[in-house]
Amino acid sequence: MTATTRVRAPNQSFVERAERLFPGGVNSPVRAFRSVGRQPLVLERGEGSAVWDADGRRYLDYVGAWGAAIVGHAHPAVVEAVTSAAADGFALGATHPSEIALAEAITARMPSIERLRFTSSGTEAVMSAIRVARARTSRELVIKFAGAYHGHADGLLVESGSGLATLAISGSAGVPSAIAETAIVVPFNDTDAVSLAFARHAESIAAVIVEPVVANSGVLPPAAGFLEHLRELTRATGALLIFDEVITGFRLARGGAQERFGVQPDLTTLGKVIGGGMPIGAYGGRADVMDLVAPAGPVYQAGTLAGHPLSMAAGVATLAELTPGRYDGLETRAAELALGLAGAAVGSDAPVSIVRVGPLLTVFFRSEPPRDGGEALESDRTAYARFFRAMLQEGVLLPPSQFEAWFPSMAHSAADIATTIEAARAAFSRSAA
Repeated sequence: MTATTRVRAPNQSFVERAERLFPGGVNSPVRAFRSVGRQPLVLERGEGSAVWDADGRRYLDYVGAWGAAIVGHAHPAVVEAVTSAAADGFALGATHPSEIALAEAITARMPSIERLRFTSSGTEAVMSAIRVARARTSRELVIKFAGAYHGHADGLLVESGSGLATLAISGSAGVPSAIAETAIVVPFNDTDAVSLAFARHAESIAAVIVEPVVANSGVLPPAAGFLEHLRELTRATGALLIFDEVITGFRLARGGAQERFGVQPDLTTLGKVIGGGMPIGAYGGRADVMDLVAPAGPVYQAGTLAGHPLSMAAGVATLAELTPGRYDGLETRAAELALGLAGAAVGSDAPVSIVRVGPLLTVFFRSEPPRDGGEALESDRTAYARFFRAMLQEGVLLPPSQFEAWFPSMAHSAADIATTIEAARAAFSRSAA
């Protein structure tokens, strides 16, 4: 071998092949790792709290399939359930017993859901829930919150207009202005802004959709009384309240954020955890509202692979693992992690604030915890990118964006947490400008 011979690592080879095949080399934008200034990883397998890349390097994982892997990767009970289901065939084109089993498990844990419909993704679930809300109210406008992500349906890829309580503008190329204008975008945790929007548009607002804990601007908890304010306003004006619990559902508590905060919505959207890592979504709520969905009612929604037996089997097995005691353990681990990270950051020159709600957390590179999406955007993204790369060198995989939540799992041990904290001590010093 000569000195000029280039040895190409498998990860690099896969990246180059992917770049020839997929836009930007990926099938979902955050996987491109562009905001952290490096090439993407190609991950080949996961087990418990760890993942391995195509070069065979192991990482402690806090991406957790973006929240789906709450019991860890390749949990034996989930693998066994999916394997058994696969042996009986894949999509069968009719109702399957496991659909009923998973629906019963969900409704038993979330009393606000009396009926539900499975979809193949969270985006479909949200799109469908909003359609139901518009049918129920005969209104068109939807209030959403800046910095919240509800999937990539046209009507929710929107940004604030020229002022509070004005109609939204497109947040993506290809979204017609007429569709964008069916939304109003206001700051999260701003009760006055929500009240103003209702004062101006009450007769036209079909629904308010909210992540009860925002997880796509980093973790942003609701201010005291904020969710209750949304509940009161929607109830008083005849609009529906939709909780997007695609991330928070069955992660923040056995009954999701609505159990943790004691506020029940009219409709809920779910995903992630309820599929145990398999493709899934669901929306549900009061029976009188959900009975608007075809064939019971006039709101059309369908899906060839909705209620897929493998996703249902994974979901049933995952929810069976989520006992109260295991939630207590997960909360304890997440609290240990947040406290340790705060201690590790003390010697760093970089401004750092750590926000945790249950087993969701974000390390923000700003001096104070953000209250809303606008404040989150003020974080030092360059410092986070340096921190991300330093942690990766230490064998810890974080979300490749300042504006995503970390997802510790029930598979993370006390030793994993300690390892992460020690890695952070070195990484924080490297992230300072």
